[in-house]
Amino acid sequence: MVIDVNIFKRIGLALTAMVGLSACGITIDGNQYKAQSPAFELEAFFDGKVTAWGIVQNRSGEIVQRFIVDIDGSMQDDVLVLDETFTYQLGEGPTKRIWRLTKNADGTYTGQAGDIAVPATGTSFGNAFNFVYEMDLEVDGTSYRVNFDDWFWAFDENTMMNRSYIKKFGIVMAEVTIFMQKQ
Repeated sequence: MVIDVNIFKRIGLALTAMVGLSACGITIDGNQYKAQSPAFELEAFFDGKVTAWGIVQNRSGEIVQRFIVDIDGSMQDDVLVLDETFTYQLGEGPTKRIWRLTKNADGTYTGQAGDIAVPATGTSFGNAFNFVYEMDLEVDGTSYRVNFDDWFWAFDENTMMNRSYIKKFGIVMAEVTIFMQKQ
C-alpha cells in the first residue's frame, strides 16, 4: 500500500484554513447584557430626532467611510418609522433609508427598508439590542449580498453606541461604528 504524503499536507492546509476562517467571525452573546442597565428602549430612544456619527472600516482597519446620519423617528400605527438622511465626509453610500420596525407578540422586532433584502429581525437584551439582516451593498459599482450583525448599547436614555459587523460567507468584511445621540 502506497500512501501519498501530499494528501496529509493538503488535509493539514485545509484544516488550518478552516480554523483561520472561523477566527474571522465575531459572535456576541446578547444574554450577557440582560441584567445590565440602563435598559435600551428602542421606541423611546428613536422617538424624535437623533443624530449619528459613524465610520466604516474595511478588513485592514482602514476607514473607508465617514458619515453623519440625521434620523427622524416616529410611531405610526404601532410601527416605528426611522427616516434616515446620510451625509458623507468620506466615501459614498445611500443618502436616504426609511426603516419600518414592528414589535412582534414575542417581544422581537421585524424591520423593513428599501435596500434590505429580507425582513430584518431584532432582539432586545436589556442594555443591548441586536438587529440582523441581509442587504444588497453597492461597492465600487458591484452589488454584494451581505449579512449585517448590528448591535446597539445604551449609555443613558439619550446616548447610544452601535457596532455592526458586515459579513460575507460568515467572514467579517467590514465593521461599522456609530455614536448616536437624541437631539
